[in-house]
Amino acid sequence: MSKGLFVIGTGTEVGKTFVSGLILKKLHQTGVRAAYFKAAMSGNDRLSDGTLVPGDALYVKRVSGIGQPLERMCPFVYEAAVSPHLASRLEGNPVRLERVLQEYRALSSSYEYVTVEGSGGILCPLRFDTEELWLPDVVRACGLGCLLVADAGLGAINAVGLTAFYLKQQGIPLRGIVFNHFQPGNTLHRDNIAMCEHLTGTKVVALVKRGDTDLDIPVELLLSQYESGDEG
Repeated sequence: MSKGLFVIGTGTEVGKTFVSGLILKKLHQTGVRAAYFKAAMSGNDRLSDGTLVPGDALYVKRVSGIGQPLERMCPFVYEAAVSPHLASRLEGNPVRLERVLQEYRALSSSYEYVTVEGSGGILCPLRFDTEELWLPDVVRACGLGCLLVADAGLGAINAVGLTAFYLKQQGIPLRGIVFNHFQPGNTLHRDNIAMCEHLTGTKVVALVKRGDTDLDIPVELLLSQYESGDEG
């Protein structure tokens, strides 16, 4: 069984996919067999033949250079740029946890490290119809801890703190924090590091600046964020 890590964000558009791409690139360059997985992806474009292309997965594949087939990266893909629970209500094909776990386990048997990216923030609903499924349900089912991506600027303390407290309440380990859009020399950004570490008891393990093409983190520290999956 491979080792896995769940990448979540403090909200939408904080850079989860960008950071995930850099993580996969680092792992790929290290020489380990690494895979990317996202249970549900909305806001995607269609090809001329009507096929939906999972844009986040395609981005990660291109940036990282991993050879993983695109069709093995995301089992539930939607066109509408809304939460997966609403997209599936509009388009059909609702997220099924059993298929998500089946696809995740298949990757885990083929790759050494699997990086799982969440949808939106930790409270993202994946399904809300005859059944109810939320992102924490998937995290717990995969038996993984989380790496939290947050914007380094104003509001980080509140966003990181609330997410960390909710994860603790849900019994989900927070392994590390990544600050995106970090500006060296910015007093606010530097203070946010100290305050978030104090508030959560978790280290900020990487600082990502706009336009970065590599993740500035020791390989050993990155690998330590991953843990053996124990799907329930």
